[in-house]
Amino acid sequence: MSRILVTGAAGFIGFHLSQRFLDRGDTVVGLDNLNDYYSVKLKQDRLAQLTPHEGFSFHPVDLADDKAVRSLFDAEPFDAVVNLAAQAGVRYSLENPQAYINANIVGFTNILEGCRHSESVKHLVYASSSSVYGANTKMPFSVHHNVDHPVSLYAASKKANELMAHCYSHLYGLPTTGLRFFTVYGPWGRPDMALFLFTKAILEGRPIDVFNHGKMRRDFTYVDDIVEGVVRVTDRIPEPNPDWSGDAPDPGTSRAPYKIYNIGNNQPVELMHLIETLESALGREAEKNMLGMQPGDVPATYADVDDLIRDVGFKPATPIEEGIGRFVEWYREYHGV
Repeated sequence: MSRILVTGAAGFIGFHLSQRFLDRGDTVVGLDNLNDYYSVKLKQDRLAQLTPHEGFSFHPVDLADDKAVRSLFDAEPFDAVVNLAAQAGVRYSLENPQAYINANIVGFTNILEGCRHSESVKHLVYASSSSVYGANTKMPFSVHHNVDHPVSLYAASKKANELMAHCYSHLYGLPTTGLRFFTVYGPWGRPDMALFLFTKAILEGRPIDVFNHGKMRRDFTYVDDIVEGVVRVTDRIPEPNPDWSGDAPDPGTSRAPYKIYNIGNNQPVELMHLIETLESALGREAEKNMLGMQPGDVPATYADVDDLIRDVGFKPATPIEEGIGRFVEWYREYHGV
């Protein structure tokens, strides 16, 4: 049994991950600032599922508050930290860039400092994103590819997290693992994500906005698969790569105790197929408003998960039909539709 700090515990992935850790007997300390980027009630309802567990405690703390974060690390010993708290969303980063600096850069610095000065933290795991692949077009995306051309500030902030983590692994020997998540979906999902927006609009008889005329392809990954990957990676503390060379630097590993993994379904799905599957699950046809590409978006994502399979013996595999069916079932129950 471990004592684990999960930041963003009231968020979509953080909630599911906290449940999974609790179910296996770990003690979970949850942190979240419960901001209003989307429904605070949804976040509170997620927390309400966690608070009955005697192994769960919650702190309403903003990661950007360095004194509050420092006090938490001073007061509580953690075996591992999983940092999922962040300002999410590619499109919102065009409207409110400062939010990404505060949460994703300043906040992550505070977590790194907390781990660095802790005498108990053995592993920092943190959420990166498939967005870091940016302008890359070679598929599938591999952690061993260079990712120096982000196309949104959100992506740049996640790439910055990977660079910052490497510094702390190199300078202080802090084992860190970054996880590039690929388009996560499922029950209790975020209302700003396409699947949630589409479901709400279709049930309300409103048209849905279909970007890039439906030609987008995404490696949609069911939340339970993401969580399984995070749990397995958290249990595996990274070690330095003895074969790493500065003459031909491998972006996914290091001479330091540092590692990067993709967690994706390894099976990209066309947006129109997602919509058709959703229509089938809802028993209704969507009215579609076909639009061009949005700034900051990329036309396709596709995860190479060979390293994940090799190191932790897991590959996400939930079919889109099964995952969407579970999401629709939850949506109808939660919203009383």
